Amino acid sequence: MAAVRPGATGAPGRAAQVAWAVATIALVAVGTVRAAGWLFALCLVAAAVTGTLAVTGGRSPLGMLVAATLPPAATVRALPWAVRGLGDTRPAGAGIGVGRILKSLAISAGLLLLFGLLFSSADAIFADLVTGLLPDISMAGVVGWLLRLGLIGGGLLGAAYLVSRPPDLEGLRPGPARPAHRLEWTLPLVLLDALFAAFVLVQLTVFFGGADHVLRTGGLTYAQYARGGFWQLLAVTALTLLVIAVAARRAPTTTRVDRLLVRALLGTLAALSLVVVASALYRMQVYADAYGATRLRLFVTTVELWLGLLFVLVGVAVVRLRAAWLPRLVVGTAVLALLGLALVNPDRLIADRNVDRYLETGRLDVSYLSGLSADAVPALTRLPEPMRVCALGQIAAELPRDGLWEANLGRERARRDLAGIPTTSAVTDCPGTRRW
Repeated sequence: MAAVRPGATGAPGRAAQVAWAVATIALVAVGTVRAAGWLFALCLVAAAVTGTLAVTGGRSPLGMLVAATLPPAATVRALPWAVRGLGDTRPAGAGIGVGRILKSLAISAGLLLLFGLLFSSADAIFADLVTGLLPDISMAGVVGWLLRLGLIGGGLLGAAYLVSRPPDLEGLRPGPARPAHRLEWTLPLVLLDALFAAFVLVQLTVFFGGADHVLRTGGLTYAQYARGGFWQLLAVTALTLLVIAVAARRAPTTTRVDRLLVRALLGTLAALSLVVVASALYRMQVYADAYGATRLRLFVTTVELWLGLLFVLVGVAVVRLRAAWLPRLVVGTAVLALLGLALVNPDRLIADRNVDRYLETGRLDVSYLSGLSADAVPALTRLPEPMRVCALGQIAAELPRDGLWEANLGRERARRDLAGIPTTSAVTDCPGTRRW
């Protein structure tokens, strides 16, 4: 009798696979709601990972890491598998092979093309209908559709290969680590906790004394204070998670004293790390208030918020001394953070914040705002003239005409908002266009 794999139908892992499948659909659906191409690209990358997890059901840290690398590998390995499938010859009554299905599809496409052209030449209204359904036939359009066909077809082929031959990722679990001596792991953590505590005490002066106090004390500018420390604190946050993971794996938990030390030292480090996250977020807030919001600043703020949530989850795992559920929540919360970013409409949020800042201070980087996607149009319409024309002119000029296959709610709303606004004014010198 064949062994049943964990995660197969009826096993507890099946619910997780369904959740990954729902997340994949939600990530791909972002492209029909938001016009920001950079956001959709991030969602597609995440969808490739969640889609693979939905098929393979990997749950261990190593299994999930391997699952993230499977999509490109599966596409390559699926090519000879597909070629063998095309050459499949089946006896009568055994069903139809893939090659015959493709042959039938090719004949159908040829017949539709032939008769469609004849009907189009016979009736102008029918010709308009067909033209609206067909993609762009220009050279650039053909190349674009071929690229899309290659990417989508390769992805579907790789997915079909994984469905037909799913790898066993449940067996990819690291062996038990050799427990370290108590002094071997407690001494580094005690010193690291002390260093974090000293940094946290300094940050408390920032929170209670305000940024002006720190700027006067250190003789810094806003840019030097915020930009000079944020990336370092972001690196500290990520490295701390790695330190906690290694320490939790190597620290012994056989005795009551060992368990108490693990909870105390790692719990303290996780709690102090939350203050580091708060400090990094505060610096970015100061920077954005002084120089305006951008995509990069919004994205790294989202990453910091996600890392802060991870420290909370790590703290729970440390207290319980159980972390089997943590790897899935790490990926799951990352997907939720990305979907949350899509939900708040990042390009519009950036435009709204910069418009509010302009109305208060009179400072605005029009060249940056004009490079945002159509999602930003409703916010940019609040600008007074001539700033509104300067900000909307480029977006309106680059706004494509969507057909049935490229329908997008963000671009459709932008068209409605732009309908009553002149965006072809002869303004050549936009006032206030400078980078802060």
